[in-house]
Amino acid sequence: MLARCFSGAICGAMAFPVEIEVYSSRGTSSFAIVGLPDAAVKESKDRVTTALKNSGFRSKDEFAITVNLAPADLRKEGPIYDLPIAACLLGATGRLRNEHLEEYAMIGELSLSGRIRPVRGVLPIVMAMKEAGKKAVIVPVENILEASVVEGIDAIPVGTLREAIDWLNGEREIAPVKTDMAALVEAEAVSCIDDMADVKGQAMAKRAIEVAVAGGHNMLMIGPPGSGKTMLARRIPSLLPPISVEEALEVSRIHSIAGREKGGGRFMTKRPFRAPHHTVSSIGLLGGGARPMPGEVSLAHRGVLFLDEFVEFPRYALETLRQPLEDGRVCMSRAMSTCDYPSRFMLVAAMNPCPCGWYGDETRQCRCSQSQILKYQRRISGPILDRIDIHVAVNAVPLHELESAERGESSEVIRARIIRARRIQACRYTGAGGTAKTNAEARSAELRDVCRLSSAAVARIRRTVQELNLSARSYDRLLRVARTIADLDGRDGVDDDCVLEAAAYRQLDREGGTRYFA
Repeated sequence: MLARCFSGAICGAMAFPVEIEVYSSRGTSSFAIVGLPDAAVKESKDRVTTALKNSGFRSKDEFAITVNLAPADLRKEGPIYDLPIAACLLGATGRLRNEHLEEYAMIGELSLSGRIRPVRGVLPIVMAMKEAGKKAVIVPVENILEASVVEGIDAIPVGTLREAIDWLNGEREIAPVKTDMAALVEAEAVSCIDDMADVKGQAMAKRAIEVAVAGGHNMLMIGPPGSGKTMLARRIPSLLPPISVEEALEVSRIHSIAGREKGGGRFMTKRPFRAPHHTVSSIGLLGGGARPMPGEVSLAHRGVLFLDEFVEFPRYALETLRQPLEDGRVCMSRAMSTCDYPSRFMLVAAMNPCPCGWYGDETRQCRCSQSQILKYQRRISGPILDRIDIHVAVNAVPLHELESAERGESSEVIRARIIRARRIQACRYTGAGGTAKTNAEARSAELRDVCRLSSAAVARIRRTVQELNLSARSYDRLLRVARTIADLDGRDGVDDDCVLEAAAYRQLDREGGTRYFA
């Protein structure tokens, strides 16, 4: 007899349907799995047969079992095929009465006792099953939240193999679970512990952060130890606009593939904030490995990637950021496949101005020579610095400001301005038929159309490019920041003072193009 059902295989940030076919014939007992399985899939025959016995599905007859995972040229990885193989095996040996097994998809790893364990990658697989027109998908109980947010397909939670088979046979009622994504996102839209009002002083740094978040610009903060760089960065999530349902699906899909949702993790309802340690490897940062997995740049998609102690990161790891910062995606090519992961994030970095940390500080003396300072700052390559729109000084806060009881603007007030500016940008680019959501994402051709410069602004930007010796890419970034400043102020065009403020956020381009901080 032949039985079949469906599951899925992960490739990059996407999933593809996999058809599980099981053929049984009476004869010498054997169990073969074909269709380019990896070691974990090959081992499923032992897990499946033991789980079936311990779940009460015993047979006195011997069968020769052949399991085919199609398409055969797509590599199948992981234990997610245990449950569909077990169901098809029962169907092929006449112990499952459901004649329409091919209308269902199944995902789950089996324990030897028959319990169904959670797996990674459930969300993209359920989305692929919906596109394939499947009636329902059976998933582990722990994965039901991420599976139930997909509309148009029933998500059936099961805890054991016996429950799954009884439901397929019509002997057990299990109601499909539905989760309202919009309600989940809205419930956590404004919940954030850290508030910008807690930060004393740092007026210029706060303004730079507001501009950066409003336009989705990458930024670098330079300042001595204890000046508040990390404190400021940790409050950026309180300024980010609410994540949309579509963006939440994008982000949750990546985290599901990475296994961040495995074991009962919740659906991603906030923009991610990733802060890897400076000892991270290039693979940890960019992604990859023998089985390509998303790295920190993809886990930060639609959110913030914070790199504290920026110059302490390995040079080769920082250089891998070039493509994601420019293209918003990571492409990993392997001998048998090519994987794409989205990586549209806002880079926020922080660094000291010199090895001892006190160069330029008014209260402590720097012990570093000029050559040491330049060598330290040159750990950031020109191509990486070119891709950072804003670099701003974060100086030590004076004592009288620290002791002041006056609170600054709250995150809620700043956030309202940012949301208003982002709406202006979204309307501008979608109205022109583009796909960009912020000024940082806009193509250069789109930017030229929307950056209407006054005559004074044209003269100012020419002087700035000449004085700072800016590259073509830095010139483009300067225009983007100036456009964002105009959006925050509600201006249709870009004026001279917008360009002047944008030029003030190029600290490391000063002194005739030499990377010098003072």
